[in-house]
Amino acid sequence: MVHNVALVLGGGGAAGNAWEIGIVAGLAEAGLDMTAAADLVIGTSAGATAAAQVRSGMPPAELLASVLSPPGQPVGQNRQRSPSLPMATVFERMRAISTAATSVSDLRRAMGAFGLESDSTLGPEAGQRRAIVAARLPRPEWPDRPMIVTAVDAHTGELAAFDRDSGVDLVDAVTASTAAPGLVPTVSINGTHYIDGGVGSTENADLASGYANVVVLSPLGGPSGTLPEGQFEGLRRPPEWGTDLASQVEALRKQGSHVEVITPDADSRAAMGTNQMDPATRIPAARAGFAQGKQEATRVTCL
Repeated sequence: MVHNVALVLGGGGAAGNAWEIGIVAGLAEAGLDMTAAADLVIGTSAGATAAAQVRSGMPPAELLASVLSPPGQPVGQNRQRSPSLPMATVFERMRAISTAATSVSDLRRAMGAFGLESDSTLGPEAGQRRAIVAARLPRPEWPDRPMIVTAVDAHTGELAAFDRDSGVDLVDAVTASTAAPGLVPTVSINGTHYIDGGVGSTENADLASGYANVVVLSPLGGPSGTLPEGQFEGLRRPPEWGTDLASQVEALRKQGSHVEVITPDADSRAAMGTNQMDPATRIPAARAGFAQGKQEATRVTCL
């Protein structure tokens, strides 16, 4: 293998993003600075925001401090408006779509159709949401070092892997990767609409193929590889599809990659709460991630 280290950052809402930054800062505190060590960073959904943060050039301690010290909230720019549908209703629709899907392609297309359908009510929020995402990124430009941000074509269900050579602005790529269908508008890029990159695979760890060492941070992985009950359940994938994290890790290992997977421990899971989309979970999740990261450094031995 030619490449050395790939860092995979999975989806998991506001809590998941903060937990990932906490883990990265904790690893760095213990002597493993993934912001410097990773030759490639792959970000999906909330992990796309984390990827842009990790690749921003800011030291891990500063990234953590930015999560623990939320910026001021100017009037008119402080938050997204509430979705037109209650979150529980959206998740119920996702579960129905997932139950009916017969393949990952089928799931992604159906979720894309749901996202496009929801644009009739959510569409006016598109500009506001892009501004909110832009405010979360330390810098608006793609980093010089390799980074991939995933999204799903809402029309075809195909996975898109954006990078600095894709001709897509970083802000647009991250906004697309975090566009959960039914909760926020789809994102139009060059005439194509995109939804959350976590549809079908919440990590997309297979994109790290060819790297000798892979470190996966999976907020939704859980101790048994299952998603938290009541959250994002429509994104569940049966193992036979090969897009769940366990299957992707197994495939990477068969190719010869050394893979380490970090999922929330009991304290981190408790800190992330019962609604990982809630911004109030960010500070406790980041603190728990920081504590866990310092402990995990002893087993992340590939570096």
